[in-house]
Amino acid sequence: MLFNSLQFVLFFPLVTALYFLLPYRLRWLMLLVASCYFYMAFVPIYIVILAGTIVVDYFAGILIEGAKGKNKKYFLIASLVANIGVLAVFKYYNFINENISHLLGWFHQENPIPFLSILLPVGLSFHTFQAMSYTIEVYRGHQKAERHFGIYALYVMFYPQLVAGPIERPQNLLHQFRQKHDFNLDNVVPGLRLMLWGMFKKVVIADRLSIYVSEVFDHPDRYHGLPVIMASIFFAIQIYCDFSGYSDIAIGSARVMGFRLMENFRLPYFATSIKDFWSRWHISLSTWFKDYVYFPLGGNRVGQLKWYRNLMIVFLVSGLWHGANWTFIVWGGLHGTYLVIEAILSRIGISVTSDSGFFKRMTGWFITMVLVVFGWIFFRAQNLDSALALISSAFDFSGNGFGVNVDMGYGESILNKVELMLCFGVVFVLIGLNWLERKKDISAVLGSWSPALRWGMYFALTMGILITANFSSKADFIYFQF
Repeated sequence: MLFNSLQFVLFFPLVTALYFLLPYRLRWLMLLVASCYFYMAFVPIYIVILAGTIVVDYFAGILIEGAKGKNKKYFLIASLVANIGVLAVFKYYNFINENISHLLGWFHQENPIPFLSILLPVGLSFHTFQAMSYTIEVYRGHQKAERHFGIYALYVMFYPQLVAGPIERPQNLLHQFRQKHDFNLDNVVPGLRLMLWGMFKKVVIADRLSIYVSEVFDHPDRYHGLPVIMASIFFAIQIYCDFSGYSDIAIGSARVMGFRLMENFRLPYFATSIKDFWSRWHISLSTWFKDYVYFPLGGNRVGQLKWYRNLMIVFLVSGLWHGANWTFIVWGGLHGTYLVIEAILSRIGISVTSDSGFFKRMTGWFITMVLVVFGWIFFRAQNLDSALALISSAFDFSGNGFGVNVDMGYGESILNKVELMLCFGVVFVLIGLNWLERKKDISAVLGSWSPALRWGMYFALTMGILITANFSSKADFIYFQF
């Protein structure tokens, strides 16, 4: 079920009303049933896979807590293998098989391994990583094993963040399902406000920019010069508004019921270095890799070369987590390389920090944004050939390379001047509100305005959503594919 669907418009108020009306002892059960329905709205049969991993990890947690010596590690490994095995089959099997076919083709051999016609379960990487964090934290002794099967299942399946995060840790979320949350306007109003802002970012900004972005990226041989550069910048804004919009709706809908989910974005495009960017972008995933991959490898507490190796491993794996395509691996490798270069420069005294002077911060911001936008080209491109063609075309200003508008190949513009100006307009609205948000979160900013100004903004956001909204499956959130 999409957040930006009519189905969710009915689902959310109904579930929220039931949550507050039902007796406390029944609320967890209602939320679990609602979450199952939410997930089954995509592909019903795949709930069997989710249920299977829940059963495995529930018993694994209990066995890990009660085991001693090597048995404790064996139970953890069994849990991790089960979770990663599901990922490997549904997400990476055909990718690995395809590369085996290419490799054998060099030697004029055929690949005997069959390909599988399977659809990737929605949000598989997200709830798999959340489940893995539970067993790892139980193994480390930071979390007690959950004995209530329904509560544990709800931890994995909680509908607001089930399919695209934030990826929660058991220490933050599990205990909240045992708390009694009363109806409280201090939760309801900020939660609804955050949901409204997230919906605006998704349907008004991201979905509008996607028209221009899709036309250029889906036809890399058709455009060159400024349209390619503009599409790359628009995609950087699109993916931010699309994904952070989802996170805002998830965090806001949970907040209405009294649950607190972790922050997932912190104005990433105000970062002045790549390291700073990754402390602000998809925080729940970046901290997951830091805690469960980077630190176990030794982090930066090892020799210089091993530290650089650790950075590269983390970001190559992060790229692969995003999708079974070499474009994602290259994207991850680029960011790993950026961080290694930053680390080397820092060692010789060249660094950009928040304490630097204005000119140095602005220089760092500009370089960071150029590098991030360049990386997004690989992330969005259909394959490596398309990405390289787009990069090459971006520097070709011959012919109409200086025009920002694009057409669909038969003389008809994909966006007229008014629509193109509207794209720039909503981007400037985003930048302006984000600028205010540097000191306060957007919900607090809106809450501090006068009632007339505040309700005027609510009306403007709502009208923008109603006028622009696309309630079809074509308006999927980008990160649903991961």
